[in-house]
Amino acid sequence: MPGPSPGLHRALLCLWAALGLGLLGLSAVTQEPFWADLQPRVALVERGGSLWLNCSTNCPRPERGGLETSLRRNGTQRGLRWLARQLVDIREPETQPVCFFRCARRTLQARGLIRTFQRPDRVELVPLPAWQPVGENFTLSCRVPGAGPRGSLILTLLRGTQELIRRSFAGEPPRARGAVLTATVLARREDHGANFSCRAELDLRPHGLGLFENTSDPRELRTFTLPPEPPRLTAPRLLEVGSEGPVSCVIDGLFPVSEAGVYLALGDQRLSPDVTLEGDALVATTTATASAEQEGARQLVCNVTLGGESRETRENVTVYSFPEPLLTLSEPNAPEGTMVTVTCAAETQALVTLDGIPAAAPGQPVQLQLNATENDDRRGFFCDATLEVDGETLSKNESVELRVLYAPRLDDSDCPRSWTWPEGPEQTLRCEARGNPQPSVHCARPDGGAVLALGLLGPVTRALAGTYRCTATNDQGQAVKDVTLTVEYAPALDSVGCPERITWLEGTEVSLSCVAHGVPPPNVSCVRFGGAEVIEGLMRVAREHAGTYRCEATNARGSAAKNVAVTVEYGPRFEEVSCPSNWTWVEGSGRLFSCEVAGKPQPSVECVGSGGTSDGVLLPLAPPDPGSRAPRIPSELAPGTYICNATNRHGSMVKMVTVSAESPPQMDESTCPSHQSWLEGAEAAALACSARGRPSPQVSCSREGAPWPRRLRVSREDAGTYRCLATNAHGTDARIITVGVEYRPVVAELAASPPGGVRPGGNFTLTCRAEAWPPAQISWRAPPGALNIGLSSNNSTLSVAGAMGSHGGEYECAATNAHGRHTRRITVRVAGPWLWVAVGGAAGGAALLAAGAGLAFYVQSTACKKGEYNVQEAESSGEAVCLNGAGAGAGRDAGAEGGTEAAGTSEVPAGGEVFAIQLTSA
Repeated sequence: MPGPSPGLHRALLCLWAALGLGLLGLSAVTQEPFWADLQPRVALVERGGSLWLNCSTNCPRPERGGLETSLRRNGTQRGLRWLARQLVDIREPETQPVCFFRCARRTLQARGLIRTFQRPDRVELVPLPAWQPVGENFTLSCRVPGAGPRGSLILTLLRGTQELIRRSFAGEPPRARGAVLTATVLARREDHGANFSCRAELDLRPHGLGLFENTSDPRELRTFTLPPEPPRLTAPRLLEVGSEGPVSCVIDGLFPVSEAGVYLALGDQRLSPDVTLEGDALVATTTATASAEQEGARQLVCNVTLGGESRETRENVTVYSFPEPLLTLSEPNAPEGTMVTVTCAAETQALVTLDGIPAAAPGQPVQLQLNATENDDRRGFFCDATLEVDGETLSKNESVELRVLYAPRLDDSDCPRSWTWPEGPEQTLRCEARGNPQPSVHCARPDGGAVLALGLLGPVTRALAGTYRCTATNDQGQAVKDVTLTVEYAPALDSVGCPERITWLEGTEVSLSCVAHGVPPPNVSCVRFGGAEVIEGLMRVAREHAGTYRCEATNARGSAAKNVAVTVEYGPRFEEVSCPSNWTWVEGSGRLFSCEVAGKPQPSVECVGSGGTSDGVLLPLAPPDPGSRAPRIPSELAPGTYICNATNRHGSMVKMVTVSAESPPQMDESTCPSHQSWLEGAEAAALACSARGRPSPQVSCSREGAPWPRRLRVSREDAGTYRCLATNAHGTDARIITVGVEYRPVVAELAASPPGGVRPGGNFTLTCRAEAWPPAQISWRAPPGALNIGLSSNNSTLSVAGAMGSHGGEYECAATNAHGRHTRRITVRVAGPWLWVAVGGAAGGAALLAAGAGLAFYVQSTACKKGEYNVQEAESSGEAVCLNGAGAGAGRDAGAEGGTEAAGTSEVPAGGEVFAIQLTSA
C-alpha cells in the first residue's frame, strides 16, 4: 500500500494540533462543549483532481464517527478522535461533505464545501466569412466550453493586439461552467488581412491559486469593396475581318484591387487583357482581331469578380468584310495620242464611283476612255467604293496615276535664259526640262569649256560667269537652249588699286584715288576721319593733309571700306621750344640735351663743340623716342658753344646752342665734419660747415629738437645735435653734426664717511666727485706717514681700514684733464673717540698751511727724495714706494679749500722743492 500523500501529512498535523489544543482546553475549562471539525472546511480543486479531508473531534471518547460524501474515496486513516480520507476524481461542480461523531449520546457534525475549477483549455472563435463587404457588420463569437467557475472567467475579443471587447462574468452562480462572448463589428478597409482572436482568463488568485490564460487560434478577415456600377467597356462598334480594334474595360472603387479578376471575350473567343492597377481602379486593355468565321453580330463581354461577387458589362460588335476597290488602266505608260481605258470595280455589293461618275448599280464597274496628251501626264484617277454596315456607311478608295510619254520641253520658267546669282552662298543650279521619261539636261560652254553641275548644291564663284548651251534629251527627242550666267559680288579694295599707305611730298600736286573691283561696278568715295567732305580732284600737298582717310566702295551686293594712311614728308626745321639755343647742364641730374627737330622722315641730329674747351666734343642728345636706347650720361660736360646739324632725305638745317654747366650742393666730412668740439667760455663761433656747388650754395644750421640761443661765450648747454642745410637753384644737401662742449675740471664734491668721528682702529672713506669733459683723472695727496690706504678703480674713493694717528691730517683730491686742474682738501683727525672734518674756509686756513708745511717737512726728511707714494703697493707690502718725477704738490701759500690750475702748470712754492705723495692705483 502506498504511503500517505503530502496532503494526508498536513491533515494529520492539523489533527494532532487540534487534539493538543482540545486537551489544553479540557484542562483549562472542564465545562467547554464538545465539537466536530472538518479540515479543510472550504476547498477549490481542479476538476478530476483529489483531496484529503480530515475529520476530528474534541470528545475524549467518541462512540463512533465518519465522513459522509458522494465522492469517490481512495483511502482512509483513523485515530481515536480523528478520521482522514482521500477523495479522488472530483468532478462535481460543488459538494458538501459531512464530518460527524457520536459523543455522550449526542451527534457532533461539521460540514465542508468542495468546489471544482476547470482551466480554459478550449477557446474557440467561430469561423469568419470568407469575404466581408466593407461597411457591413459581421459577428465575432467566442466559446469557452467547460471552463469555470464562470464567475472567475474574463473573455476578450482581439483585433491583432487591440482589445475590442473585454467581459468579466463575475457574479455568475458558483456551479456555472463555460462562457460565450458575441460581438458585432463593422468591417473596415484596414481590417483586410487582420487577425481576430479570443483570449480567456480564469482568475483564481483570490482563492490562493494562479491566473490561467488561453487564446484561440487567430482567424483572418478579408474585406472587400465592389461598387454596384458595372465596368465601363470601350470597343469599336464595327470591326472589319482581319483588322484589330482596341478594347478597354475600366472599373473604379475596388478594394483590394489586386484581388479582383477580369474576364474579356468576343463571342466565343476569350481575350487576354493587360491589367493595370491605378489606385482603386482596374484597367484591362487588349486588342480584338476579327476572323471571317465571326462575321456578323457578336457580343463583347467584360466581367470583374471580387469577394465572391461580380459586375458585368456587354457590348454589341458587328464583324464585317469590305475589300479595297480595283482601279486599272489599259495603258499605264501611254505615248502621246494613245487611247486609254480606266476601269473602277468592287468585289462585294459596294457602290463604286470613278472621278464622280457612279456605277449603274451596286456591284457593277465604271469605265472612262481618253486620248492621252501631254496635259494628261501624271493625271490621277480616283475610285471610291461605299458599303452600308449596321446603319453606318463605310467607304474605301483607290487612286492611280497615268503616265504620258512625250519629247523634252525647255520652258523659261524651269530653265531661264538669264541667271544672276550672288557670289559666295551655295546655290543649286537648275535647268529643268519637261518630258516623259524625265529628260537629262546638260549645260556647257559652246567652246567646250566649263560644264555647269546642274541640280547639285555648290558655291557660286566668279569663274562660273558666262554663256552656256543647255540640251535636254529623252527617248522621245531633245530640246536646245542658250543661257547666260552673271555672278555678282561685293566690292573689294586691294593693295594694288587702293594701297594702305600713301606718301606725299609737301608742296607737290596729287589726287587721292582708289580703284575697287566688283559686279556691278562699285562707286568709290574717300573721306578724312572726323570730316564729311569727299576728297576729289587735284590738290597741293600741305602738312595738314597728313592723316587717315576712309575709302568706301559700294554696289548692289554690298560695300567695302579701307583706311588709307597719308604721310606728308618735309625737310628739317628747328624750333626754339623743342631745341633751345641756351641749355644748362646740371651735374648728377641724369638729363641729356633734348633737341627735337620737325621733319618727315625724322631727321638725324648731331651737336659738335666749336671752340674753347668744347671744341670737337660731341654733345650727348636725348633720344627723340622714349623707347630708344639713350647714350651714356656723362659725369662731366664741357661748357661752350655747340653746332647742331639736322638732316633727312629732303634737306638739312644748322643751329648754334650755348651750353653751361652747374651742380647741386654737396657736403661731406671734409667740408662739414660730423663731430665738432667747443670749449666752454671760449668766444662763440659758427659751425665749421661749407658746401660745394654751382652756383655757390647758401649754408644754414639749426639745432635739432631745441632752440639755439645766440651767446657771446660757449656754454655747456650748446652741446647737442645740429642740422646744416646747403641750398642752391639745383637742390639741397643736409648734414647732421654732433657738437660736444668741453670744460675744465671742478671737484664738485669731497666728503668723508662716516660723517662722525673715528677712533683709532676704526675705518673711514673719502669720496671725490669731479665734473669735467673730457673726464678728469683723479689723484690724492695724503698726510705723511699714512699707510694702508686703498683706492677704487677710478681713484674716486680713498679708504682706510684700522685708522691710526698717522692717518690724521689733510687730504687733497686733484682733478685733471686737457683743459686744466682743480683741487679740494679735507682734514681728517684721528684723536679721541670722534672724527671731525673741516673743509675749506678762512677759519681752517692756518691749520691747512701748518699741515702742508708739516707734510713737506716730513717728505723732505724721508729717504724717498723727489718721489711719489704708491698707496696700493704700500698697502700690500707695508712700505712706501718712491716714484721719481716732478712734484705735483700744493704750495705753502694754498690757504683756501680748493684751487684750479691751468693745463700744463704745477704748484711750485717759493721756499724750494715740494715732495708730493701721489696716491694711485697700480
